[in-house]
Amino acid sequence: MIGAIIGDTVGSIYEFDNIKTKDFELIKDGVSPTDDSILTFATADWIMRGGEAWKYYVAYASKYDCPVGGYGGGFTRYVTRVRATGNHEPYNSCGNGSAMRVSPVGWAFDTKEDVLAKAKESAECTHNHPEGIKGAQATALAIFMARKGASKDEIKATMESEFGYDLNFTLDELRPQYSWAYPGAALCQGTVPQAIRCVLEATDYEDAIRNAVSLGGDSDTLACIAGGIAEPVFGVPKKLYTIGMNILKHYFPEPHKLVIDFEKKFGNRVL
Repeated sequence: MIGAIIGDTVGSIYEFDNIKTKDFELIKDGVSPTDDSILTFATADWIMRGGEAWKYYVAYASKYDCPVGGYGGGFTRYVTRVRATGNHEPYNSCGNGSAMRVSPVGWAFDTKEDVLAKAKESAECTHNHPEGIKGAQATALAIFMARKGASKDEIKATMESEFGYDLNFTLDELRPQYSWAYPGAALCQGTVPQAIRCVLEATDYEDAIRNAVSLGGDSDTLACIAGGIAEPVFGVPKKLYTIGMNILKHYFPEPHKLVIDFEKKFGNRVL
């Protein structure tokens, strides 16, 4: 889980000021967790306490209503509607929000079936479009597989066979054309395969985050998804973990405690 939060934090200052290089200061002044992390906290809280997932997403978005990056327009309208009318019907989104917030699911459940079911449940309360559900399931399953010792080749094969993602491209091929204007850049289908590829080409956790930020586009979300998968694949360096947790504590003291409690119960991979 912390891998996703650190990725989001690193990418926070590049979401609307894209860079196209891996050579950048990793923890630059001004970085902070964004809406991606806030809704990741909500997922973790839902898992810890139970109940209906949508209530946690609405509650966290209401409490932390002006985050860095800002919530997506569809989600903002959804929260406004729920608060005004109580109508919590999903809005058929396939936006990448379902994938950016799902990492706790990959840590909390110990069978493939449970991971897929809970990832679907976490997504479909808002993102009930098939691609929105698929993006959440693929991200959570990749985390679960890495936790259980699967290799990058095994993860790649599963993402291709079970979710139909084409991962046979390189980041060097993608980078020149990838931006906010790239087809589906804010959607699961234009973000999740690209984030997975960032992990597949990486040599370690930090390299995965640098890969994601260097693509451009929705940098914080790419890095959040990639970081969530990279954590169990490579492990998060202890120094970077400490920096990330200190930043989290500074901006979000209550969720900081939640992350500690969640990882005590379900684990993490810190080197």
